[in-house]
Amino acid sequence: MAFVRAIVLAYEKYGVDPHDALRKAEITRAQLGRVSARINAGQFETLSATAMQELDDEALGWFTRRLPWGTYGMLCRASLSSPTLGIALQRWCRHHRLLTEDVLLSLEVEGATARLVIEERHELGAMREFCLLSSLRYVHGYACWLVNSQLPLREVTFPFATPAHQSVYPLLFPGPVRFSATRASMSFDVGYLELAAKRDEQALRAMLKRALPLTVRQYRRDRRLVERVRSQLSDPRASGTTAQHVASALHVSVRSLHRQLALEGTSLQNLKDDVRRRHALELLGRSSVPIKHVALDVGYADEKIFSRAFKQWTGESPSEYRQRLQRAGE
Repeated sequence: MAFVRAIVLAYEKYGVDPHDALRKAEITRAQLGRVSARINAGQFETLSATAMQELDDEALGWFTRRLPWGTYGMLCRASLSSPTLGIALQRWCRHHRLLTEDVLLSLEVEGATARLVIEERHELGAMREFCLLSSLRYVHGYACWLVNSQLPLREVTFPFATPAHQSVYPLLFPGPVRFSATRASMSFDVGYLELAAKRDEQALRAMLKRALPLTVRQYRRDRRLVERVRSQLSDPRASGTTAQHVASALHVSVRSLHRQLALEGTSLQNLKDDVRRRHALELLGRSSVPIKHVALDVGYADEKIFSRAFKQWTGESPSEYRQRLQRAGE
C-alpha cells in the first residue's frame, strides 16, 4: 500500500482527484489508510496505467518535469537496435539523461560484476523510495524482455532504511536486497551484457500495448542458467552440489531451479553428469592418477559406480579410455 500512497501523492502534486483511478483498480479508501493492506499485481498495473495517463506523467510526479505518456516507450525504442544487452543499457542510461537530470543512471563494470547505478541529483522527498525502486524495475524489466531472459541479480541496494513492507521486495527483484546503502543500484554477472537482443519493432509495439507487467512481475526464463549452474557445479570452492546448495548460490528457489532447467531441456542431474564426465575425461587424458582417485575427484566414493557411469557416458570403461588415448599418442 506504500506504493499506492506514493501514486496518490502524484495526484495531490498535480491537483487531481485519484478517485476514478482507485475505483478502477478496486482499491478502497479504507485500504489506503491501512499500512498492512495489500493489493495484487493486476490492481497495481491498473492503477499505474490509469495514473500515468490521467496525469500525463509516466514518472508519476517524481521529477521536476513531467515525462509525458509514451516517454518510456520512446526510451525502449531508442535501445531496441542494440546488438547486445550491454550496449542497450548504455544507451538507456544516456537517453534517460535527456529526459531528466534529477536522477542519473550509469552502467559500471568491475571484474565479473556489472552494476547499474542511480545517482540522485534532486531531492525526491516522500516519493524517493517509489522513484528509485521503479527506476530500477523499469530498466530490469526492459532488459529481461529485450534479451528474452531473466537477469538474475547478485544484489540490489537502496539508500534508505529498511521499510516496514520489506517483504514485497523479493517479489520485485530476483536477488538479495540491501537497505541503508550509499546509493540505489542493481548488480549482476557481467556475462549477461553479451546476450544478444532478441526483439524487433513488431515485438516492441506488441509489448508497449501492455508494458507494465514488465515492471511488476519477474521474468521467468534465464538464458544463461545452464551455464551458471554448470559453473557452480565446477567450482571447487562451492559448498555443495545439491539442489538446495546450487539454488541458494544462484539466488533462486529449488522449485524455480528445476522448472527453469526443464524449460531449457535439461535437469540438475544431467548437468552434474556432464560436469563429472568432462572432469573425468580431462583427468584420465592428461594424468596417470589411479582411477580410484579420479573417481573420488569427480564425486564418486565407489570406483565401481564411477566405472559404470563412465561407460554409460562414453561406451568405454575408464581404463579402456585411458589405454586408447595412450595408444593414439604413441
